[in-house]
Amino acid sequence: MMETILVKIFATALALSQVATTPDAVVTRFDRVRDQEQVAQLLHAGCTHMRKSFDIEDINLEDLIATALDDPLAVGDNKVFRGINFADLQTAYREFCKNENVAVPAVDLGEVIDFYNKAAADLPDHTKLKGMELPGASVVLDRRGERFAEVFEENQRRVWVPLADIPEHVQKAFIAAEDHRFYQHKSIDERGLIRAFISNLASSRRPQGGSTITQQIVKNFLVGDDLTYERKIREMIVASRVEQTLSKAEILELYLNSVYLGRGSWGIELAARSYFGKPAKELTLEEGALLAGMTKGPNYFNPDRHPGRAQERLAYVLSRLREDGVLAAEPPARGLPPLPALVSYERPRRDIGFHFVDQIAREAKSIAGIEAITANSYTVRSTISPPLQRAVEEALQEGLSRYERSTGRIQFRGAEANLSQSMKTHRSRE
Repeated sequence: MMETILVKIFATALALSQVATTPDAVVTRFDRVRDQEQVAQLLHAGCTHMRKSFDIEDINLEDLIATALDDPLAVGDNKVFRGINFADLQTAYREFCKNENVAVPAVDLGEVIDFYNKAAADLPDHTKLKGMELPGASVVLDRRGERFAEVFEENQRRVWVPLADIPEHVQKAFIAAEDHRFYQHKSIDERGLIRAFISNLASSRRPQGGSTITQQIVKNFLVGDDLTYERKIREMIVASRVEQTLSKAEILELYLNSVYLGRGSWGIELAARSYFGKPAKELTLEEGALLAGMTKGPNYFNPDRHPGRAQERLAYVLSRLREDGVLAAEPPARGLPPLPALVSYERPRRDIGFHFVDQIAREAKSIAGIEAITANSYTVRSTISPPLQRAVEEALQEGLSRYERSTGRIQFRGAEANLSQSMKTHRSRE
């Protein structure tokens, strides 16, 4: 039987309830018949927990549900709520949150258990994140000590930097932008989920997910980013396990060294060099806030192409920092804050020396015992002379071309006819 959207929602709620109320004892498999009462109790506990979070956020849940029921078309255009029967949702709410007896249950707990069991099966090993070493970008210098080439794996152009070398104000800027309660929650932020839910009700733009930094790490490294309820269930359970295995400092360090920030830069260190021409440890608060703002969409908030959007996002991050007490409260300023000065950026490109760099990688393995020069961020001093290398490669190509032509191994192959010329000839004959 194909699962209904309500079954998927309650299977996800089952994972959320456990992670929120009993993170140290999350059950990943239930018996379809025997455990229905236990599942119902977990859903009750989760709903009670979430209602407290609604109260903290000063949101009247009853009024919110009544509004959705009175005008379901108001949220009907938002794909987040597409396919949801709000009447069934209210019935389930009455059953699991208000402990009322309902004549006809809106959701079959057996189907909820089946879907949950399938989603929570064969979870990835969260312990692999402990001490994880990410690939880095190595630099090859020429004989004069000037940069000749960068070597890195696809989507892994980074230089790892310890958390201790990232200024505290920069760390706080990223936390303010992405996970306001990072040091308070235990993998998921119920209040963040509520804010995202309310925002999705009010807007038909790109839906917000309310994911924490821990959840983003799990999504990027362990469970993938497909937009399904199955992935969200897996993400929440694994994130709760990660919080029990890694310290907050380890999670934040991994996040700041892996997040993509535009200009072909993964991680805070290379982004700082690319945008401001300095290492991360020298970033000002405003520079850190600009980079933190781009985590939500490095292309959409790109200061090179969309400075207005980048300014709006910078203003948002700075306002969150004021709320957190990192910045002193100030009277509302007129207009948007100016963007920090950026250095010009040109993506490193080269058209020579490819075989030479490959040879460096081979010698690093055979002589220095380095399995891969992209395993870390190395600086390799080489003997290559770019002008001489270019002259040699051009001479070689010209010599090979002459040899091919002289031996008759090259035959010209072109178009059999020129359409425009044929049309001109035809018209002239007319």
